[in-house]
Amino acid sequence: MYPLMFTLTAYLLCIPATFGKTVSGVFKSDAAREQNGQYITQFMYNVGRGLVVCRLANAPLATEKESRLLFFPEMEDGFDIDNLSCHERLSKAQLSIRLSEEEHNQSIPHLHSPTAWMALYADRYTCGEGGIIPAHGDLTFTILLFNPDSAGNPLEHFSAEEAGLHSFYCLLILAYFVASCIYIQPLWMALRKGGPMQTVLKVLSTALALQGISALFNYIHLARYARDGVGIPIMGSLAEFCDMVSQVSMLYMLLSLCVGWTLSKNRKPQSRPLQWDSSPASKALAMGGVATQGALLLWEQYEETEHHSYHAQRSIAGLLLISLRIILALLLASVLYTIISTERSALKRDFYLSFAKFVSQGCFIWFLCHPVLVLLSVVFNEHQREKVVTIGVILCQAISVVILYQLFLSRSLYWEVSSLSSVSLPLTMSRGGRGRY
Repeated sequence: MYPLMFTLTAYLLCIPATFGKTVSGVFKSDAAREQNGQYITQFMYNVGRGLVVCRLANAPLATEKESRLLFFPEMEDGFDIDNLSCHERLSKAQLSIRLSEEEHNQSIPHLHSPTAWMALYADRYTCGEGGIIPAHGDLTFTILLFNPDSAGNPLEHFSAEEAGLHSFYCLLILAYFVASCIYIQPLWMALRKGGPMQTVLKVLSTALALQGISALFNYIHLARYARDGVGIPIMGSLAEFCDMVSQVSMLYMLLSLCVGWTLSKNRKPQSRPLQWDSSPASKALAMGGVATQGALLLWEQYEETEHHSYHAQRSIAGLLLISLRIILALLLASVLYTIISTERSALKRDFYLSFAKFVSQGCFIWFLCHPVLVLLSVVFNEHQREKVVTIGVILCQAISVVILYQLFLSRSLYWEVSSLSSVSLPLTMSRGGRGRY
């Protein structure tokens, strides 16, 4: 309980200060001079004509400082303005809004393809001109960024990268609700019966419940975001926290599964069925993997400035997470190969092959779906990559959970595994006779 509370506290402390695309803050002349233009935000406009609304708290001060809001479209090689001098950098802006009124409405030029635009603030002091910056020179602002909706009106808060995720989470919650209504009673009966698979069913059900809660929190956050461009940031943070706990729970279960549980080679008493192996080696490996993934997830969320459960993996932490999942998949393959290749009994080997087929399918899909989808997303346009990774990972992990539930709840496999001991020969895998060889 204490590690969970510590993780939650650490995660909430990592929440960035700016959320959504209704951006509020302060225009600072000293920051603009230091950065050759103060970075405000970045937004991907969709096809059509977007809109920028900028509201100021002190319009006379903005006029005195000759304040401007500059927009730079992303080119094929990025924004490519970092190595330019101050004047050259500011001259690259394709849209300039001179801030002299309390509210400015500016249309974005018509776009034929989704394009990311970066907003910078500059004034008369930015390039070292204008003398000493006055002490009272900061300006409070609110910027609203809109994409065209289906009717072409600039009323959509979502960027091109996020369009459609709100509807996806709505359908996902509906699917979770229907599935829970159908399967909650059989699952509850299986948990009440106990048996050697009770622990894994509890972990699996907990991870699935956390994923459902994460989807609900994401939907609530995005539903509010669709109205005001801000959403409920704490809901987005809790959604990512639930997803993170679900990920580490599944990781612990799958590592325990592949390093010592179910396919364990250790000798157990004849009277005891095959159960979770809690050897020091398996515990150390599982806890080490959980701690590593938890630390990398916290690191990745700290580096990100937006709320997303799955990212494009451009950060070092994201790349390390992908590497960890690939290593764990290779570990699982190695363990399964060792167990099967060293088994002398043909009957047991056949059983392990059939059993390992279901285990490996669920585990490999869980471990490898994220790295594979990140790799495949390269062939898509930039505004589609995040949606491909997010939706693909959620669906693939749902398939993985279904496979694992089928393994542990189906009549044939569940009955055979719960009846198998490490001394006796395995039972037949056929649906026919249940007798021993």
